[in-house]
Amino acid sequence: MLSLIDLRGTTPSPSELRRTLPRGGTDVNAVLGTVAPIVEDIKAHGAAKALEYGEKFDGISPQSVRVPQEVIDKAVADLTPEIKASLEEAISRVRVVHAEQRPQSPRTTTLAPGAEVTEVFLPMARVGLYVPGGNAVYPSSVIMNVVPAQEAGVEGLVVASPPQKNFGGWPHPTILAACGLLGVDEVWAVGGAQAVALLAYGDDAESLEPVDMITGPGNIFVTAAKRLVNGVVGIDAEAGPTEIAILADSTADPVFLAYDLISQAEHDVMAASVLITDDAELAEATNREIEARYTVTLNHERVAEALKGKQSGIVLVDDLEQGIAVADAYGAEHLEIHTADAPAVAARIRNAGAIFVGENSPVPLGDYAAGSNHVLPTSGTARFSAGLSTHTFLRPVNLIHYDRTALKEIAQTVITLADAEDLPAHGEAIRARFEKLPTQAD
Repeated sequence: MLSLIDLRGTTPSPSELRRTLPRGGTDVNAVLGTVAPIVEDIKAHGAAKALEYGEKFDGISPQSVRVPQEVIDKAVADLTPEIKASLEEAISRVRVVHAEQRPQSPRTTTLAPGAEVTEVFLPMARVGLYVPGGNAVYPSSVIMNVVPAQEAGVEGLVVASPPQKNFGGWPHPTILAACGLLGVDEVWAVGGAQAVALLAYGDDAESLEPVDMITGPGNIFVTAAKRLVNGVVGIDAEAGPTEIAILADSTADPVFLAYDLISQAEHDVMAASVLITDDAELAEATNREIEARYTVTLNHERVAEALKGKQSGIVLVDDLEQGIAVADAYGAEHLEIHTADAPAVAARIRNAGAIFVGENSPVPLGDYAAGSNHVLPTSGTARFSAGLSTHTFLRPVNLIHYDRTALKEIAQTVITLADAEDLPAHGEAIRARFEKLPTQAD
């Protein structure tokens, strides 16, 4: 089922590993030409064009972009007790974790008597949270976007999700119910590139205010639109297909490995499932377990295509040291550690969106109710970027307060450096506070 890459007996460099390891990915540049006219259309014509594109791409145009409050309330009322309780438990756990992420603010550093720099963290004023619709329904993505924004103190929240033909043109009821449970009363029935553009530019005539930042995963067209509006608004990241890597040794259970690899492949035909191990017998056993088990899952055709794709595979290494190097070079969105002393191994990993430590911490736990966030960097970008968190929605701002004595003490340093950079007016702005400078009239 999974293809095999054998690195035993080799010592590839990090750059060689990046070229060798399984990776699918998507070429966002290839669709920019398709998406750019949509973004420009929405910029020029607003909600009316967004509804037209909804008719074209989703097969239905809702009565309005904004979902009426009574529709959200009904979605909450119609939840089964089991789903409602599960959503509430997930919200509670995610909220606890993200509340703890908020940094201490304000924090003042005193450099000298009368010389202070204070750092404060200020929330975004208004954010747009994209929740995809397609192969699956993602109320969990509502939780993962909304809770950190709320814990950051963001006051203006709008969730955008595609209209659904089966539900009168409104987003899926479970998505609406999750919004209702979280107290989000502004939901837009618009998806795809048109949602991103409408969030960025708004529509004054329809009282749809633009946002300051757009977060949340989506397909390649959503990603392209986020790239195009980046700079008009902030974005969290350009999300690629989801991925899991598992670092395992001979102590791992191949049944657990098989189920975890299958579960990630269930998301999308382009999802990546990668096993890194120094045990050839474990690799063979895991492949057998995958073959024996994937066909019974509801989405087995999607799973099979993902697991057989070039983005998935088994990487054989000489030992755990090489396995850690491979995992760091891959920089997985989700990395599971199934080894002896898994916490010690996890502590040595540098590059991963989230690390799941030990056999009882599988990725599906993080998808829903571990308390961590499931919006994570993909396609190796975990080497330099982080997942969604409370920090995403906060801006650190410095307040600089010097009195006259403190300024005079540092004045000559500033003047000297300004002169060294051939910017004498900078120095004169300092000197003017302590001596009378000649003017043209003088």
